[in-house]
Amino acid sequence: MANPPANSDLHHHPQLSLQQQQQQPPESAALLISKIPKILPHERVFPIQIGCELFKLSGASLSSDAPSYFSQYFLCQLNQAEAKGEDAASAVRTLYIDRDPITFRDISLHLQGYHVQPRDATHFVRLFADAQFYSLPKLMSQLYEESVFTSVGHREFQIPRELFSGPGNSPNFFSLGFAIFFSTPDDLFPGLDREGLLRPPSIVPPSVPNRSADTFAELLHLLRGYPVAIRSETHRAELLRDCRYFNFKGLEQRLIPHSISFNQARRRDEIVLRLRDILKSGITVACEPTPSDPLAGWVTYARPFVDDRPAELVLEIGEESTRLQFGGGAGGATTVRAEFLRDARTRIAKMFEVVATKLNLPPTTQPLGLLMAKGGASSQPATPGNTPLSEDLVRVMLGPEASIMLDGRPWSPEENGLSIGGAGDSFLGGGGGTISAPSSAGGAAGESPMSSNAPLLLPLSSRKRRRVDSYGLASAGGGGGYSDEWIIRTGQWRLRIQGAKNGKAAVECVLVAVKLDALSSELARNAQRGFLG
Repeated sequence: MANPPANSDLHHHPQLSLQQQQQQPPESAALLISKIPKILPHERVFPIQIGCELFKLSGASLSSDAPSYFSQYFLCQLNQAEAKGEDAASAVRTLYIDRDPITFRDISLHLQGYHVQPRDATHFVRLFADAQFYSLPKLMSQLYEESVFTSVGHREFQIPRELFSGPGNSPNFFSLGFAIFFSTPDDLFPGLDREGLLRPPSIVPPSVPNRSADTFAELLHLLRGYPVAIRSETHRAELLRDCRYFNFKGLEQRLIPHSISFNQARRRDEIVLRLRDILKSGITVACEPTPSDPLAGWVTYARPFVDDRPAELVLEIGEESTRLQFGGGAGGATTVRAEFLRDARTRIAKMFEVVATKLNLPPTTQPLGLLMAKGGASSQPATPGNTPLSEDLVRVMLGPEASIMLDGRPWSPEENGLSIGGAGDSFLGGGGGTISAPSSAGGAAGESPMSSNAPLLLPLSSRKRRRVDSYGLASAGGGGGYSDEWIIRTGQWRLRIQGAKNGKAAVECVLVAVKLDALSSELARNAQRGFLG
């Protein structure tokens, strides 16, 4: 092809400065044209009728996105004319395709070198379907990288694909749900024979009519990095529900109720999380051996996809799903154990299984042969007693640092006849005192039960005579504020790993009370009831 004259529009490229145009070699205009493969003669015009509208495109335009349906059709005509010795101009016939001419106007602009931007979801799917039907590889690739067009709650959204590139947010509802249509640029209609395909199947623009548009807009706002004020727990629940629906796992971890702080007294980071929000992939164990207990440690947690390092876990368990039981021990002392009810029992058991795995222990204590005879480990009831770290009733430590509200009033071990040991090898860190086990239990006075193998015993200055109320619940006489059983409305616990001599394994997991809201009787529970409305 001959070089264009010096005053050609191609030579004076509109995006180049005057100095750049003067420095540009004369043959650069030809190079701009030569980048288009010469599949069809660039200077020849080829007629294409789409529906009721006739389009005339040059060979350069048709070759710019080829091989395609158009280039192959006209190239076949030119080759047949050349083989028969016919004139190529008279051999070219009009290509007729019964498709939408309005959509093809944008495709013709693309072939002429303009960038075509989808306007909405309907325009997008029509462009994509016709680009596939006409086999336009460059247009298909461009549309494949375009924003996601969707309708949520009857509101149109245009979502940049990179918005889903954050950790944990892909694959999601859009990348998985729309993959049936837009899986790869070269496979739009899987299972269909393209050779005999007269027209592509109808594609409905993607839509999610059963979700809230306002909630989805707030999720997009969060994905863009902006904060969203949580107006209430109901509002948080709406955001989390749609996060799980659209499979935004990373965003979900940012939205779950949590508190991360640095504990100056313990000199470490803490994270407070509810039991139902714990994921096994975030659980770790931080070993902190002491001279008296080389196996000591604490359970730590890092939110998957969000936190870069773990913090000491403070586990919150609510919904009145914990019952503390005070039982008699050696020497007139009292042991404290926790029983978990309903879903909390299953979640605690699963959590202990994960902790046992982190400690290189088997997740269950059942013999392998017995498990196989009963259908495997999954068929066993999920209770803490089936893990190597605990019995069914989990060992509990009520230390002097625990903040306890019993029946709506502050409660402390010192004020209720419990002896507190002096500062020693404190498992709580920071040198605070610990509740001592009596010497008859096998440990020396003043020694921390968490750093020894003695049973966790809380000695009472005097055992109060039990009396039974009309509901059959045992309570303390004399107004001492102590009963044989507490219902924990909401409790926060640390999870201590310590050595165990007579346990199922070399270590056990103990719940260390941080903050408790407890009830001692049915009367106390009824007193805190509210009226409807």
